[in-house]
Amino acid sequence: MKTMDKRVERINTAAEFVKEKLGNRKPAAGIVLGSGLGKLAEKIKNPVTIPYKTIPGFPVSTAIGHKGNYIAGELGGKFVIAMQGRIHYYEGYDMETVTLPIRVMKVLGIRYLFVSNAAGGINFDFSVGDLMIIRDHINMLPNPLVGPNMDDFGPRFPDMTNPYDPKIISLAKKIAKKDGIELREGVYIAGTGPSYETKAEWHFFRTIGADAVGMSTVPEVIVARHSGIPVFGMSVITNAAKSSLDPDYKNDGDDVIKAANAAADKMSGLFAEIIESL
Repeated sequence: MKTMDKRVERINTAAEFVKEKLGNRKPAAGIVLGSGLGKLAEKIKNPVTIPYKTIPGFPVSTAIGHKGNYIAGELGGKFVIAMQGRIHYYEGYDMETVTLPIRVMKVLGIRYLFVSNAAGGINFDFSVGDLMIIRDHINMLPNPLVGPNMDDFGPRFPDMTNPYDPKIISLAKKIAKKDGIELREGVYIAGTGPSYETKAEWHFFRTIGADAVGMSTVPEVIVARHSGIPVFGMSVITNAAKSSLDPDYKNDGDDVIKAANAAADKMSGLFAEIIESL
């Protein structure tokens, strides 16, 4: 008799708990809200809030600007479930735990995943407050698929040629043009954090083709694509690179949250319209 994979058992136990809280309603889309971007959750109608700490086997989010809740309800005329705060590798969690909430959303039945983050601008053309569609990514975090494959979720070697869905990207551009929202587009690079990047690292990342840098998102995208879930990703540029930096320049976590909050309304509206159109 084949024994149940303990990782899958953990996922299913958490998913059953959440399903009961949702009255067995199946969400059309999952949304991951990054640093300072939790405001989108306030636009969800008739919300059901499920704190991570109440879910069996779930981690607790400790990062600044991450409340640590699942919030389910209506957005863009569809029933959705949002992560109001994500789990990061730099908090000391392993990759199985970091990506657990995405696996749970897969079991709940999501058909699409929307991911967002606050990111540092590497491209000199970017400004604070810009919204960047993530076209592709570079991963400098441990891959969450290392270890025995979860065959129930996806193949041993998933294709990552198009991690971010071209059709949803095209739809986002059309909606943004209609609404007069200027969008950037680029490559996101994910590092472990929690320290911000050195000047030499900024230069290196730019040289290898990155436009924005952060400490999250890619593990969740890999796990979603492993499960065959189409993904749309967006970064809010919260600090912009310059060709030369003042000697006293520094990155500040509070400033990142302020910049993300300022752009959150535009991103929230865009996500809602995309979800409505899918």
